[in-house]
Amino acid sequence: MASKIIFFGDSLVAGYGLKDPATTSIPALIGAKLKQLNLTYSVVNAGISGDTTSSALSRLEGVLDQEPAIFILELGANDFLRGTSPVLILANLQLIISKVKSSCPSTSILLLGIELPDWAIGLHKADYSGIFQALAERNGIPLVPSLLKNVAGIHYLNMYDGVHPLREGYQIAAENIWPELYKIILQREAA
Repeated sequence: MASKIIFFGDSLVAGYGLKDPATTSIPALIGAKLKQLNLTYSVVNAGISGDTTSSALSRLEGVLDQEPAIFILELGANDFLRGTSPVLILANLQLIISKVKSSCPSTSILLLGIELPDWAIGLHKADYSGIFQALAERNGIPLVPSLLKNVAGIHYLNMYDGVHPLREGYQIAAENIWPELYKIILQREAA
């Protein structure tokens, strides 16, 4: 039986706006890369559009029942867009990480950071931008600092909303994740 990689997140994981998320979302693209390299992992897309760090907590237990080998956490963008306090976002993400560690102690965790777009200026920007780095350091887990590096703010790679990538943008995001994910896979294979 193949080990599972679970992507736990919001619309960016779910593949919002894609014609066929089953084949073109970030989890699907990572799954195709794993297959291409003959790595025996199955990939689960546990992304729900509109999910926040608070709402995700209510479904976490069911996801962890699938006993992932690798848990990829991508949440926080909707919290920011809704004006949620950075302190609450940090606390909720920490709670998710802690629950993964306690329920599935052998599971590796990869945290995906979200950078705020240029138009997202305001009182919380500085507090928000440090959340992911702080969580990675505090928990000793790897971090992709910017899931949407080379995608965010680039008009032709994003939908009209300026938030969600187009297919090409999702491909770049998957490429942003791959190096850190592959390191985790190699470490697990060597253990």
